[in-house]
Amino acid sequence: MAKLNPYLNFDGTAEEAFKFYRSVFGGEFLGGVMRMSDAPGTENLPEDEKKRVMHIALPIGEDVLMASDIVPSMGHKLNVGNNNYISVFPESREEADRLFGALSAGGTVEMPMEDQFWGDYFGSFVDQFGIHWMINYSAQQGHNK
Repeated sequence: MAKLNPYLNFDGTAEEAFKFYRSVFGGEFLGGVMRMSDAPGTENLPEDEKKRVMHIALPIGEDVLMASDIVPSMGHKLNVGNNNYISVFPESREEADRLFGALSAGGTVEMPMEDQFWGDYFGSFVDQFGIHWMINYSAQQGHNK
């Protein structure tokens, strides 16, 4: 079966966001932080864009969260919207509360963590970087994957 990894785009804040995510989830970046200046043909980019992140990856459990920054001088434009959520399935209610509290700090809560009609403990929010998250804990084994 194919493996899916969420890939996020930022407008110059990918590294800051991923340092924050690393502070919540732990771990180390796979392959470090690759910069736009590491790619061939980027000599003519503005200096501030050369420092932008070309690729960053953080393992979270068996999955990998990945991202890059857009490059405005190449015509890229970031449109932050609600068309993509990262859904996290923690192993306990306590971990659900910890992740929700840490990741939503400085953001906007859409639904606070509560027991839901479908039987799970669920909440959603937009973090301080405009990324949409869902935290979903299910006491029933096998529901979390």
